[in-house]
Amino acid sequence: MRAARLHHPLSWWALAALPLAFLGLFFLWPLGTVLARGLTDAGVDLAGMIEILTSPRTADAVVTTLLLATAGTVGSVVIGVPAAYALYRLRWRGQATVRALAVVPFVLPTIVVASAFTALFGRSGGLGFLGLDQSMVGIVLALVFYNVAVVLRVVGGAWAALDPAPTEAARTLGADPRRAFLHVTLPALAPAIGSAAAVVFLFCATSFGVVLVLGGTRINTIETEIYLQVAQFLDLRAAAVLSILQLLFVGIALAVAAWARRRRDRSSTMRRVDGTRLATRGDAGAIAVILVVLALLVSAPLVALVERSLRTTDGHGVDHYVALFGQPGRAVLPVPVWAAAVNSLAAATVAAAVATGLGLIVASLLMRRTGRSAILDSVVMLPLGVSAVIVGLGMLLTLNRSVLGVDLRGSWWLVPMAQAVIALPLVVRTLVPSARAIPAPMRDAASTLGASPWQVWRLVDWPLLRRPFGLALGFAFAISLGEFGATTFVARPDQPTLPTAIYRLLGRPGIENVGMAFAAAVVLALMTASVMMVSERMRTTVGSDL
Repeated sequence: MRAARLHHPLSWWALAALPLAFLGLFFLWPLGTVLARGLTDAGVDLAGMIEILTSPRTADAVVTTLLLATAGTVGSVVIGVPAAYALYRLRWRGQATVRALAVVPFVLPTIVVASAFTALFGRSGGLGFLGLDQSMVGIVLALVFYNVAVVLRVVGGAWAALDPAPTEAARTLGADPRRAFLHVTLPALAPAIGSAAAVVFLFCATSFGVVLVLGGTRINTIETEIYLQVAQFLDLRAAAVLSILQLLFVGIALAVAAWARRRRDRSSTMRRVDGTRLATRGDAGAIAVILVVLALLVSAPLVALVERSLRTTDGHGVDHYVALFGQPGRAVLPVPVWAAAVNSLAAATVAAAVATGLGLIVASLLMRRTGRSAILDSVVMLPLGVSAVIVGLGMLLTLNRSVLGVDLRGSWWLVPMAQAVIALPLVVRTLVPSARAIPAPMRDAASTLGASPWQVWRLVDWPLLRRPFGLALGFAFAISLGEFGATTFVARPDQPTLPTAIYRLLGRPGIENVGMAFAAAVVLALMTASVMMVSERMRTTVGSDL
């Protein structure tokens, strides 16, 4: 009996029904509700939708979104490309450590990044005299801080594998270093730079927490405008219409990113080339300048966050950390911050378990490339193309009722379910390559010896998927722990998560409230970084095993 029995159409679809039912209830239905609410609500015709789309607030949000995304992308590329040269093209002692530190900002929750730049640019911050609090420049710097790691990874990987022979030939023919770079190296790197820029633009355009906290009431993007229409104006129809606009916006950005990725893949050679070289004395100056810029960009906000978390009315101390275990004023936060942290841990645990459990099923079903596996893969990847804000709004509009006899109104379970929806595509992308790398002869041999499909999976597949599963579990937990966009809509006021508690504390006056927000942000950053460090170490182990 062959292991292929798992792929019999009936049994295959029976197993696929689990992730499809989950996504249908917690993603497709809410998304459809948002679309329906935006296109037609209580008989309102298309004129109402056009009125919302052409309003001054919407126009301002669209322009601001484009400006911030463009400026954040340009800044990330301008800093990231030279840094990719120093950290990936050249080889020098301590390089691996600097690489790891350079990508730390990307794994931090957006609310932590926003808190760090608030600590830096706020009135009492180290750079408060620059007047960048609630400014476009401050938000752009935060977006660059967050996304420069994407350029580093994508462009750095391409640069390290770039064949140096064409550049050396150009130099031999008389071209100076500048001309050789502009006419030989840069065109070869263009697909990778374009791919990284497209991804960064998408991330910047859908950045919710950073803009919401740093923009205050002055600066609104499409995503923050959706939130304000719900939270301040109670206009669900306007929020739904703006969600449709955001879906179109994200769809275009995803299409461009996919095109850029295909172009990058076509330009890459199948032959593995080591294009790196040992750094020389002549490279020392360039490396030093790049490291200083990276150090200032990465360390200044984080140092400011830690300093502000320790600052008290009498100097510095751990008072704000101690206050995390006390009860703030009921008007500030209904529960102690430590209780919000427990809520986050509990929700992240459930979300990670759901996402990785369903992801393992999907990965097992996608081992073979077939027509039905392509359909399942496309459906599971859909949440990547939808903003977390829209996911949260859709769940708020749809699941505020009794569903199949279960009362979901204000249910705590909506938080981990929303987080699981967002984490599931990344879990699948982590597991599928490892699942498809399992040798088919091993599975066929076990099946020939009489093993049932379940035994084949348990004895052959699972031992090879165990480590990637642990990696995916860590990713899902970290993503869920810091999730802010969808959670903002579905979290109950009396059961906040740590990110929503930080946001509420930052919005309250007083050094005690703001100090607790910064202390909580430091705690959340340490929790997330610890999980990601374990995941990164596991990925290294997985790479050596496979």
